Amino acid sequence: MKRDFLRVLDLSPPECGRLIDRAIELKGGLNNTARPLSGKAVGLLFEKSSTRTRVSLEVGVYQLGGYPVYLNQGDTQMGRGESIADTARVLSRYLDALAIRTYRHETLVEFAQQATIPVINALSDSHHPCQILADLMTIKERKGTLKGVRVTYVGDGNNVANSLIESAWLMGMSLTVACPPGFEPNIVMPAIPPRADIPADIRICHCPEEAVRETDVIYTDVWVSMGDKVSAAEKKENFKGFQVNDGLLLHARPDTLIMHCLPAHRGEEITSQVLDGTNSVVFDQAENRLHTQKAILELLVK
Repeated sequence: MKRDFLRVLDLSPPECGRLIDRAIELKGGLNNTARPLSGKAVGLLFEKSSTRTRVSLEVGVYQLGGYPVYLNQGDTQMGRGESIADTARVLSRYLDALAIRTYRHETLVEFAQQATIPVINALSDSHHPCQILADLMTIKERKGTLKGVRVTYVGDGNNVANSLIESAWLMGMSLTVACPPGFEPNIVMPAIPPRADIPADIRICHCPEEAVRETDVIYTDVWVSMGDKVSAAEKKENFKGFQVNDGLLLHARPDTLIMHCLPAHRGEEITSQVLDGTNSVVFDQAENRLHTQKAILELLVK
């Protein structure tokens, strides 16, 4: 039976833990000569431009022995009005899996409903699960565990914030989201109970200085995303005071990790001094996209 990965909560806590551990193994060279995708083709259907997502998926598919097929929507018949359902059914006859980077999460859901092959969310307006797996891997590399780790997200309540909330819920982490009023995450959680063994602690606040006290990780993202319905000028005005800079770090512990999913708008949501500082692990995050996506592909593509 085929399986999709559209949001973090498509995984169980043990599966998420195993994926992270497998990605760490792959990064360390353990059993990375296997070619589970030998003779298989994985489609990459992108509505949005990309650096890390596209390159890490293409290289990951290749390293697992498969063949990546890049599809820009404008180069397909979807650009001329072919339905999602018809496209999904056709691509299912050619491919063994399909990763989609799209604006509307509903597009992914419809693809997954119509396709007979695994569908992977390579980014949508609601969720960014592949990124968050790489983030969890990066935290575990640095902290040795996810249990008890305190993460503070400072910025827009966007797809990254939504997926961070799901990951905290899934893995029993402490997460504080600091954002301006009116820009809170809009995630709709499914009707699942919280973990009884390691209950999550998830809070929303509007004061970044308060949020970063005693945190282990400070995470931020761009204020204005591709396809954002709020103007850039309005966003920048509302987000004054939410920049991750040296002033904010005075309220945090000296060993707090700095994370950003990239690309960064230096001088807006984060300063270059902090992004390039000794506590920054943003380029580890970027590298780990490759390893976690290989682990996902191993799990889904049979």
